[in-house]
Amino acid sequence: MIEKVECGGANKEEEKERTDRSSNQFNQISMASKVEESNGGEGKGSENWVEDLQRTVIESKDSAIRSARSLHQNSSSRLRSLQDHVPQALSLFRTYEDSFFNKIKEELMIAREHPVEVVGVAVTAGFLLMRGPRRFLFRHTFGRFQSEEARFLKTEKNVKELNLSVDLMKNESRKLLERASLAEKDMKHGHTELMDAGSQIQRLAKSIYKVETQVAGLMDGLREIPGRDALKLRAEVATMASALKKHKSVLDKRIMKISELGIPV
Repeated sequence: MIEKVECGGANKEEEKERTDRSSNQFNQISMASKVEESNGGEGKGSENWVEDLQRTVIESKDSAIRSARSLHQNSSSRLRSLQDHVPQALSLFRTYEDSFFNKIKEELMIAREHPVEVVGVAVTAGFLLMRGPRRFLFRHTFGRFQSEEARFLKTEKNVKELNLSVDLMKNESRKLLERASLAEKDMKHGHTELMDAGSQIQRLAKSIYKVETQVAGLMDGLREIPGRDALKLRAEVATMASALKKHKSVLDKRIMKISELGIPV
């Protein structure tokens, strides 16, 4: 009994669900029909808009295809025209090239046949390339066509440039003269000092000569005295005499150098 009751309840629930589904579907269909009825005019407008869009796309596509074909045809025609003109240009270039080299050959033949005229032209060209003759020729030809004011302005400019150059040379010469004066003073001072030094060296050499004379006399006296003490003194005097001799040699060389400089000693 319980199972029958449960089965009956389940069947009722299924029937209820089916009934609800049917009612919902009916409501949806009725709402859709109402929407279609209310939007009937708008649907026709949408269809027209879609057709216009398709027509515009097709026309744009056709226009692009026609433009591409026209561009291809124009480029092909230009390429063919260029290919037609290339041989003509090459032949014209060869013609000019041949005429140029033929002209050079003719000029060389003329120069070989007339060497004197060629030398004259070369010398004239060389003079014209030099700055001095070129300026002289310009002054006496084209310079005469210039106005007086223009020539005056040019001359004034040249005068200013010359004044600037002269000022620079004056400053440089003044500096050089000052340096020369200082060097001259130093030279005179050095000349005087060399003269004094030479005189002092000469006096010292004379004094050394006198001492050497005394040492020689002392050596002679010590040779006459016997004994070890006399021998020691003789050795000391001999060493002293050798040192004086070397020192006198150095002084004599210095005096010779001073004399070679033109300074009297």
